[in-house]
Amino acid sequence: MKLKGKKIGVLLESDYFENEIFYYKYRFPEEGADLHFLTRLWGQERITFHGHEYKVPMDCWESFENMSDEELRSYSAIIVPSGMVSDRLRYTEDVEKIPPATEFLKRVFAEKSILKGIICHGLWLVAPATELVKGRPLVCHNNLIGDAKAYGAIYTNEDVVVDGDLVTGRSGGHAHLFAKKIIEILSEQAESVATREAA
Repeated sequence: MKLKGKKIGVLLESDYFENEIFYYKYRFPEEGADLHFLTRLWGQERITFHGHEYKVPMDCWESFENMSDEELRSYSAIIVPSGMVSDRLRYTEDVEKIPPATEFLKRVFAEKSILKGIICHGLWLVAPATELVKGRPLVCHNNLIGDAKAYGAIYTNEDVVVDGDLVTGRSGGHAHLFAKKIIEILSEQAESVATREAA
């Protein structure tokens, strides 16, 4: 139970990559993490999203909108998954305003204590706020290499790249390596805290 007491949030929308999302759904709790799937609820109590490959339904009832600073800081990690999730979440009704999901991501990046995970096409969510990754080493889907460079990021040709509080993964097919690294980092943080408290 390496992640006991740790809270992890994963953004969700329709056309999610089932293999990735269901891996997180079981792998993080297996280590003791308190896992939450977050989305825009559009005033509804819950929304049923469907996966991309197999159209698997999955209910989501927690929203990142209007999340208090206190609740946000209760998270140890926030993950932007692969597939079309980020493209759907970067929709904005008002073209003069940044999408609510990107505004949430900006708040996440402002909290250094929160580990940020972005994998594959998840990098799309950063497009309206490129300052979040400018000058930072990262990896993304091969189709987004040009996007990453346009954002001012330092594309790094590895399956998983760690830059401080930012962990990035190449594709949804690398979700196991991506999750493994997030678990390692969070468990190391927990061990460090335990050591300090015991001293």
